[in-house]
Amino acid sequence: RQQASRDCANAQNIMTSSKDDSSKNSNTYFDSKYAMKRSIQVVEPEQESGKIEYKRQVHHANATRLRSLATQMSYRLDQGHGSCMYRLGVEDDGCHSLLSYDSVAESARTLEYLARSLNAVVVERKIIQNEVVTDENGKPVKCSGKEAVIVQEAPLLHNGKEHFVVKEDNTVEKEEKIPDDVRLRGSNVYTRCELTIHRVETHLLDPSPMSVAALAKAEDIEAKRSSSPNNSSDHASISETLSSRNIRVAVVGNVDAGKSTLIGTLTTSCLDDGRGKSRTSIMKHRHEIESGRTSTATTHLMGFRSTGESIAGRDQVRANKRKTEDEIARESYRIITLMDLAGHEKYLKTTIHGVSSGMADYSLILVNSRQPPTHMTQHHLNLCCSFGIPVIVVFTKIDHCPEHAFKTSKEQVIKLLRSPDIGKRPFAVRNEQDIATCMDKLHSLAPMIETSCVTGQGIDLLQKMLFSLPKRRRHENKVNRPFEFLVEDIFNVPGVGAVVSGFVNAGELTIGSNAHVYVGPTDDGTFMKTVAKSAHIARINTSHVTSGQSACLAFALNKELRKKLRRGMVVLTESPTSTREFDAEICVIKGEGTTIRRSYQAYVHILNVRQSAFAKDIQIVNHNAVGMPPSHAATTDGEGDGSIVLRPGSRAKVRFEFAKRPEYIRPGMRMLFRDGRVRGVGIITHIHAPPVALKA
Repeated sequence: RQQASRDCANAQNIMTSSKDDSSKNSNTYFDSKYAMKRSIQVVEPEQESGKIEYKRQVHHANATRLRSLATQMSYRLDQGHGSCMYRLGVEDDGCHSLLSYDSVAESARTLEYLARSLNAVVVERKIIQNEVVTDENGKPVKCSGKEAVIVQEAPLLHNGKEHFVVKEDNTVEKEEKIPDDVRLRGSNVYTRCELTIHRVETHLLDPSPMSVAALAKAEDIEAKRSSSPNNSSDHASISETLSSRNIRVAVVGNVDAGKSTLIGTLTTSCLDDGRGKSRTSIMKHRHEIESGRTSTATTHLMGFRSTGESIAGRDQVRANKRKTEDEIARESYRIITLMDLAGHEKYLKTTIHGVSSGMADYSLILVNSRQPPTHMTQHHLNLCCSFGIPVIVVFTKIDHCPEHAFKTSKEQVIKLLRSPDIGKRPFAVRNEQDIATCMDKLHSLAPMIETSCVTGQGIDLLQKMLFSLPKRRRHENKVNRPFEFLVEDIFNVPGVGAVVSGFVNAGELTIGSNAHVYVGPTDDGTFMKTVAKSAHIARINTSHVTSGQSACLAFALNKELRKKLRRGMVVLTESPTSTREFDAEICVIKGEGTTIRRSYQAYVHILNVRQSAFAKDIQIVNHNAVGMPPSHAATTDGEGDGSIVLRPGSRAKVRFEFAKRPEYIRPGMRMLFRDGRVRGVGIITHIHAPPVALKA
């Protein structure tokens, strides 16, 4: 038995040694062959950064590999500011890979469709041959007797360019026909290829770009391309999509009405599971996820193609990954910016600020079908109507809702809409014809849609309605005005410096070393002069921002000036002014009893500005001209001191003074003031601005 075990051990040792010898011999053969390939250098070695990428071959890649390649290509495009070059058939050290034409062409084809999935195109496809030839012994050597053959081939996805051939003197000659003996397709002809890829800021180049998953499954790409017409004649940039075709919609409603769940369902194109799946995907803070209640104002992009088809917000390869804002913006013809606002009464001031500074075109008032609207629903309706924002009522949680409960909720909402404070006519939307009927009457009608995020009932109809909404705020008409940027948030990015996010309210700005701007006002009313180094819109680097866009700007500020940045500031290019006193014509909202007299202090919202202010002087306006009853008119206090008292429904001209610091405001801006609840609205008529000092 011991002898048998020794014989077995010896046999195993012999087999192991023979395997090691054979593997060693094969590795030696492979290393020698690979070293032979690496010995012929044709270009410089690859750099880690930059816009040039080297690839030996891309062959039979699965979805995971293609996703990695897509991420790499996106990085190279960003490094080259929208342009990059791929060198195929080349090792990382610049040596020729000695591949045939067919192998290189297959890799180029894969990369070309991969570029199209990133909304980029191959503008130049250069085939290079005869750099390396075979000598008498069958070994590859660098060709020295004649020049390499360089042929310009047309990309598979035609971009409208004609064929060209590059001659030896670097001149370009139009190619009529490529002779058969010039482009050698044999397996013994060593070939490499150079692809020049440009990112195009338009989805209209291809309404349905080839996805990575479809490319991995090797579907019939040519059939798909032939069925999708090329509309390259009608170009639309991302800048235009995010300004003139960007509709901002504020989503408000009572707590537990399902605002975040509806936004999550619309942006991800995935139904909810009834246990918070949709809202968790868009919430920002941990306490929001745990409690299910939104406490901050956030924005989320929803994209549509030109056909009205919504763009899925989930990645097609990794279902748990959401698409980023730049991916949605590049694929979209129209953008709907959904602003998720808080519904709890505790966060009412956050909601008021979001509606005031959000520049909303429309608002979605969400009502829980299973319970009647509350006082917060009425506050949100009054808030939107005070700013002149058209409202669309959305009944949520319609699934498994008792019929009598929904009937009661609907009757209460109709009663609210028809009240004198709102003055809207309810209109039930049940099909696409109803959408077309109410599109041009949204200032007088209040469309009502029934939805369920669990069963999907009414979601498609709501998406079609959002796509059909016309642009209400024409910010493109304010391009010729001086540049005005409203600061909404402050960031300190390592390696970049001070970054502010906000909304371009007027004008346009070209980023660069000469983009001198004024940021302020600071606590003492002065402005800081600086340079806008860079800008982003929807996480896309850009050199130009225009009115109507939400953007981020990076400033060249030192550490001391960086500490003075705050929310509510503005960025201007000329005529910076700040003031503590201003005149406004106000109207006190009807509702709960309140009296306003001299020294009355309230919290004022003027676009992105929010600060306490008190009334210094009150003057009665001609209330008879608007037909107000005497009980709602401004009256004189009965104490005999001549002071004026304003009551609900009255109008007056009031001079306010900010309590803490000067702010930048202009005549014509709409204001709202509150002391716990919304008390009144008004329009600024005049400002009292002293001279402003500038800080370099």
